Amino acid sequence: NNLITADTRILQEPAPFVALSKLNSSSVDIVVRCWVNSVDYWPVFFDMNRLVYETFTIEGIQIPFQQLYVHLHELAGKKQ
Repeated sequence: NNLITADTRILQEPAPFVALSKLNSSSVDIVVRCWVNSVDYWPVFFDMNRLVYETFTIEGIQIPFQQLYVHLHELAGKKQ
């Protein structure tokens, strides 16, 4: 919420909305909805993504990425 209130391009009416959207198998999805003037939409969008990522790093919050482990087993008596 501090990032939202610190950015003067984000309008305070209607009030910004922040909520937990989904608990996925390897992520926690958070949704942020706020109003800005049309000309500020993309700059705010990209700035907020960068600021959230930087803030998470500073606060020690890690973003999980899906990983796939592949184990190869040799079958007895079969030629590969």
